[in-house]
Amino acid sequence: MSQSITIEEYQKRRARLLARLKKASAHAIAVIPSAQLQTRSRDTEFPFRQDSDFFYLTGFNEPNAILALAPHADAPVQLYCQPTSPHEEVWHGRRLGVDKAAETLGIDFAASIDDVDDHLYALLDGTEKVYFAHDKHDLAAQLYSIADELRASPKQGHQAPQAWVDINPWLAEMRIIKSPAELDLMREAARISVLAHKRAMLFAKPGKFEYQVAAEIHHEFAMHGAISPAYGTICGSGENACILHYTENQSELRDGGLLLIDAGAEYQGFAGDITRTFPVNGRFSETQKELYNVVLAAQQAALATLKPGSNLPTAMKAAGKTLTEGLHALGILKGSLKKLIDDEAFRPFMIHGLGHWLGLDVHDVGTYTQEGKKRKFEPGMVLTIEPGIYIPKGMPNVDEKWHGIGIRIEDDVIITENGHENMTSAVPKTVAEIEQWMTAK
Repeated sequence: MSQSITIEEYQKRRARLLARLKKASAHAIAVIPSAQLQTRSRDTEFPFRQDSDFFYLTGFNEPNAILALAPHADAPVQLYCQPTSPHEEVWHGRRLGVDKAAETLGIDFAASIDDVDDHLYALLDGTEKVYFAHDKHDLAAQLYSIADELRASPKQGHQAPQAWVDINPWLAEMRIIKSPAELDLMREAARISVLAHKRAMLFAKPGKFEYQVAAEIHHEFAMHGAISPAYGTICGSGENACILHYTENQSELRDGGLLLIDAGAEYQGFAGDITRTFPVNGRFSETQKELYNVVLAAQQAALATLKPGSNLPTAMKAAGKTLTEGLHALGILKGSLKKLIDDEAFRPFMIHGLGHWLGLDVHDVGTYTQEGKKRKFEPGMVLTIEPGIYIPKGMPNVDEKWHGIGIRIEDDVIITENGHENMTSAVPKTVAEIEQWMTAK
């Protein structure tokens, strides 16, 4: 698909930030850096992935750049980027360059990143507040060094900034509600992720290896324009499924075992994030089926709560109650059901949260509380819902027939005006759907 974010939308985002800066102080600026190339080994780098905040504000996908927003300046939106260089480009790829940056990206002024310190010196001089992400340590060192130079020159009329403010909360608030264009891109990331999971189900069988399943997934991503996964693909078979962030993907798939796949495509910067658990041989055992249906019922209970005005703890309460009831019915939890529910006795079997925000980052920015209260859902929010049950070998006080089973089910959901939209429901999920799909191979 060819949809993308328009220049006008990026300009509106920067205008919102400029307006907030102007309101915060008579002289405030914001400085947002791009990502840098990261060394993989010796003189080779990892594939470049742009910083999400920088990309959100610019749509510019090159390293070694800085965006400066200065509402009081003659050119409020300034970009410092790599100049064109025939020598460098023949080795490392084409650059947009300074001359084309302003028109292409819809900004006011562009200059070479080689001259950025001189320009930042002028912007910081006399500025009251500087907003930047405090976890960007290289940028912090650069800004503080310039401030030291200003501070050392009071006789020349220079003045260092008076305050340094973290811009992360502002950008997180902007990013948590997705625009219609962003939602379309997320639907495409979800669609591609769905196709990859369905392909993996058809490919998996005893004797294959986890890394081969991952290769099938990544191939499907790329064939639909998602060049890379949104995070490290998890293909955990057997007891490996009990390791939440298992990414070794080295084990052989065993007949009679389950395979947990947690994988999502990244499409134009946006993440998909789906988990399915299914039998390698295409048929659930009775034990597997019983435990799987408990997790499925918990996810269905959580999904039923999703609507504007509700919140993630409400969904978690519904999922937790259903998990507890299911574990109790199977004899894994024992005692008074009411007390088990009140005590959240399911927690040892599901040690992670129920879900997270989703967007340009797979664990996207945005707080889960607001003004001291649990944050309410609003239309345009996107999150995952992913209950699970994990019973590693040796877990005490649990019948051994359950040992070594890990099950998680995860979907990507948009909060809508009237409820929610499950973008990833097309991946087979019920026992019957999974078994029917896998017999197609």
